[in-house]
Amino acid sequence: MRVVLDTNVLLSGLAYPRSLPGRILTQWYQGSLEVVLSNFILDELRRVLPRLSNRHGLSPAEIDDLVDILSLQAEVVEPAALLNDECRDVDDLPVLGTLIAALERDQAECLVTGDKDLLELSERYPIMSVAQFCERYGI
Repeated sequence: MRVVLDTNVLLSGLAYPRSLPGRILTQWYQGSLEVVLSNFILDELRRVLPRLSNRHGLSPAEIDDLVDILSLQAEVVEPAALLNDECRDVDDLPVLGTLIAALERDQAECLVTGDKDLLELSERYPIMSVAQFCERYGI
């Protein structure tokens, strides 16, 4: 199975390895799950991870290395260009664009996110919360 993971899922999984997002990342690391990301998601992760340094204890160099490793382990796609009215929060457009680009290439089945604005679009796009994803796929 291939999925797009939103930045918030990656952050939660890294900061809290025993959480549901952490279990998703474990499935990815073990090869049971393939992940599709975009440079936007990776750059956002690189920007936000330092704020959680008290939780993960990584230095700036280690954060850079981690994001580089994730970019090598994931399929990286260029987000599809979308109109601003596609979702409530225009900052979410690149994440939604990542899902659409991955869907167009048959590279992902869904987006897993904790973002309420993106979850609002789940009737139009294959978007699931972390809990829904874990329940559906037994993670």
